[in-house]
Amino acid sequence: MRLLWLTAFALVAVLTLLVVCGNDGAARSAAGPGTQPRKTREAQETPEQAASQPPDDVAPSPSAPPTAESGPGSFVTATASGEAVGTGTIRRYKVEVEVGTGVSVNSAAAEIHGILGDRRGWTANGRDGFRLVASGPYDFEVKSATPDTVDRICGAAGPHTRGEVNCDVGDQVIVNLKCWNTGSPQFSGPLHEYRALIINHEVGHRIGHGHETCPGPGLPAPAMMQQIDGLRGCRANTWPYDSHGKYLGGPRVA
Repeated sequence: MRLLWLTAFALVAVLTLLVVCGNDGAARSAAGPGTQPRKTREAQETPEQAASQPPDDVAPSPSAPPTAESGPGSFVTATASGEAVGTGTIRRYKVEVEVGTGVSVNSAAAEIHGILGDRRGWTANGRDGFRLVASGPYDFEVKSATPDTVDRICGAAGPHTRGEVNCDVGDQVIVNLKCWNTGSPQFSGPLHEYRALIINHEVGHRIGHGHETCPGPGLPAPAMMQQIDGLRGCRANTWPYDSHGKYLGGPRVA
């Protein structure tokens, strides 16, 4: 785990917490979305081999493993990689899962690849693209961990995730496996849709989007809205764009 940046970074940490399995306990890097790619670390454990290009959409396992409260704090990196999705600024990312959690790192990587490549996702803006990598330089990590490990990583930069929420610190999107495996009691949609909301919300912060709120009664809630904190009359929604390329946004939250 890279900790060299944490002391300075804690001075500019911004914390926003939600209730059970919500987005997000966030501490954003002052460097912002234009930071240079960092060099990847080698995997600490070799996962099963996967196709070199994950499919565009992968359904989650019908029976997710139970989530332990704690783990060893070490991670395995997905060996899967994919072609870039979207155009404009292509951000390279890798996927890691905490060792011993029973979650397939390559399956998680394939699902995230499908979410980021969905036509309703951030690539619809024509300015942002993503590429899943297994090695080499990267711009950010999507790292899934047990609640205690999430608390430890996020808490080192400021956010107090209390074993319940995700966070965004430095160049890492930290996903709480309790949320990934079981969803949220406040979100009634399919588990894959909730996973997509986690990724779209946190990666939205990565590319420079702040929080938004409900644009009007009965309208889709923005992906950048903290939906678990209440919909304020909007309908629950996972995606930043609709299938026709219209941005499903709302007023910015100061």
